Amino acid sequence: MNALSVRALRKSYGALEVVSGVDLSVAPGECFGLLGPNGAGKTTTLKLCLGLIEPDGGEIELLGEPVPQRAREARVRVGVVPQFDNLDPDFTVEENLVVYGRYFGITPRDIAARTPALLEFAGLAGRGDSKIMTLSGGMKRRLTLARALVNDPQLVFMDEPTTGLDPQARHLIWERLRRLTQEGKTLVLTTHFMEEAERLCHRLAIMDRGRIIAEGSPRALIAEHIEPHVLEVHGPGYEAWMEHAKGFAPRVERVGDTVYCYGEDIEPLLKSISGDLSYLHRPASLEDVFLKLTGRDLRD
Repeated sequence: MNALSVRALRKSYGALEVVSGVDLSVAPGECFGLLGPNGAGKTTTLKLCLGLIEPDGGEIELLGEPVPQRAREARVRVGVVPQFDNLDPDFTVEENLVVYGRYFGITPRDIAARTPALLEFAGLAGRGDSKIMTLSGGMKRRLTLARALVNDPQLVFMDEPTTGLDPQARHLIWERLRRLTQEGKTLVLTTHFMEEAERLCHRLAIMDRGRIIAEGSPRALIAEHIEPHVLEVHGPGYEAWMEHAKGFAPRVERVGDTVYCYGEDIEPLLKSISGDLSYLHRPASLEDVFLKLTGRDLRD
């Protein structure tokens, strides 16, 4: 049985359909990513799956329970890391865990027994008495993650879990999320960081304008949609060089003053670079797939 199954899911606000016939399945123990530009419908999809808003059509099954009919029963076994930290600033680190645990009917004694392991997981050992306002952004985000684990959930939803964090904090959270999947927990996350999705997700879906437009493992999506080599070139004379490159690469794009060349064999193009041109030769990435499928135009 899947941890999460979604079939033909739809949701509209007025004349705008923000979720348009979405089908998803997430296996137990899997880290599943939902990627998409701003306004693609990712957060709305998560809220629908949690039973926080009513769908206009379709079926949702969360941990074997129909949603929204039995969303409350399903959420007892679910953890949620919201897009923005909503910790209570009036409470200490430990008190935030206690108060949140009471929503699940967990006794203070049981929460106290779980607290040391949760604080260690969050890299906050010894900070149980600290006020929230004294924590850095990374500490708050890790505490929000630890709080989502108070009820020992089978599945954890995370909406952009590392937005706004520095690289050190982001890498620490990545390590913690890998640990969760190794322990058999199921993760569903939205993210704008393609590197994050490549590192963490077993499978992912790319969503745009309310629809799923691609789905698979990061490696499979890269192989399916993008040539293996990418050459980025910029500098004086790039326009003339771009016309030359079109005869050697199957796909050449210009974005601002940078030329992107995609191909199986980039060596002939590398040899043609001269003068003041600068370049970067790299393997294709999930970000290339994302930009090809959703476009490079700003959405907000």
